[in-house]
This record gives sequence, structure tokens and C-alpha cells, in this order.
Amino acid sequence: MGVSTSAPQDGIAVITVDFPPVNALPVQGWFDLADALRAAGADPAVRCVVLTAAGRGFNAGVDIKEMQRTPGHQALIGANRGCAEAFGAVYDCEVPVIAAVHGFCLGGGIGLVGNADAIVASDDATFGLPELDRGALGAATHLSRLVPQHLMRALYFTSRTATAQELYRHGSVWEVVPREKVLDAALALAREMAAKDGELLRLAKAAINGIDPVDVRRSYRFEQGFTFEANLSGLADRHRDAFVSTNSANSANSEQQEQPEQQEKTTTPGQPVKEER
Repeated sequence: MGVSTSAPQDGIAVITVDFPPVNALPVQGWFDLADALRAAGADPAVRCVVLTAAGRGFNAGVDIKEMQRTPGHQALIGANRGCAEAFGAVYDCEVPVIAAVHGFCLGGGIGLVGNADAIVASDDATFGLPELDRGALGAATHLSRLVPQHLMRALYFTSRTATAQELYRHGSVWEVVPREKVLDAALALAREMAAKDGELLRLAKAAINGIDPVDVRRSYRFEQGFTFEANLSGLADRHRDAFVSTNSANSANSEQQEQPEQQEKTTTPGQPVKEER
């Protein structure tokens, strides 16, 4: 569990995020991810980075439960700083970063893929910012890099999601493939990029970042100021408490529904018990 980096092969480093059950990253997880991205970019043997995740989905944002069980504002401040560090590390990585996205990509996940250089997604991938339902603001900066301005606003204000196919039509997703092939597709694109001269790739990345019309670091930190305002007023806590309460109730109901089925499996003679995954 955590953030791991595979040894570079053919100039490609694969960074994998694994925080079960839904890859909602704790504060330290965002900083660990930032460190891994910076280290990979600084490695002269690396010419391209693939950012991927284990489990049910690519990223579910920050760990709201950690935030709500931590007294004061330290977890909130940590999450905001950690997200800014991780998003910035993707953007500033010295070599191209390809995001290999499967399942859900929400909240902080949008910050990661919005700053990536290319996105390969599974056909079941969905992208969105449920920020208004979670008592937070932020990452509109990065969503606006994925979809046109008015669609970004509609998605943001409704908390709706967009599919990988929709983003493909808008040109922000490079390729949509079956879920089991998403990493292979990302690696294929990475090999094409990594075949270029490493020094030229680094110069090209710096040049492209230098001509961006929006400073993503400043605009994201500007957004985060409104998150603090929502927290100081108590508005954000009400929404996060409601989210944690609803999630806990749903988990309890799921466990109750699963128990009779599990008991039947274990008490029926002569039948093998299937492993629950």
C-alpha cells in the first residue's frame, strides 16, 4: 500500500498509487506521490513516466475521513499543500507524464490528470469534481484543461462526471481502451515518447510549460483560498460530516446484506467457498 516506482525499463518509469479501497489519498500520500514524481523526472535514465493506480479506480481525491477525525485544521492544510505539491510535481516533471486511468477519477485525480502530458483511459473511466458536495473547492483549474470552459462550469456546478469517450471527443484523452489494456496502451505511448533524445525531451517539456496561457500553480492556489473560507465559516465541515456519515451508513448496510449470503456459503455442505475479493 502506498506509492511505488518500478525500475526504469526502456527509459520508462511506472509510478503506482495504491491506497485501498478507493485511492482516496491521506495527507502523506500526496507528498509521497510528489516525491516519487520528482525523483523519476530527475533520473537521467528516465525519459517518460507512466502514472497509474491499483484497485477499483484511479483516484478518489483526498481522504475526507482522515480530515474529519483530525482535530483543528492541520489535515485540511496538509491536504491542500499535499495536493498542490503532487499536482505541481506532475506538471513540473522534467519528462512527459502519461496518466493511465481506469474507473473513477475524481477530485484530486482531476488535478493529477489535468496536469499530465497525455491521458490513456479505460472505457469505464469517469472524470469529475464532486467538490461542491464535499464542502471543498478547487481543481477547476485542471478540469478546464480537459474540457471546454462552459462544459467545465456545468460539470463543476452540478458535480456530474464525464466519460472517457466524451473526453476523447474533446481531444484531452489520447486513447480509450478496455480496462485490462489501459496500462499496456499507456506503456506503448510512453515507449514512443521515450524513443526520443532524453535531453531534447526535457527541453521540450520546459518549453511547452513555458508557453502555457495559465499558470496552473497560481490559479489552483487561488481556488484553494475559497476552500479555506468555506472551512472557516463551518460550511465545509457540515458537508464533509454528512459525506462521512452517509458513507458509514452505506458500508454498514452493505455488510448486513453480505452476511446472510456468506453464512449460506459457509454452512452448505459439500460446496466450496468462493474467496471474496
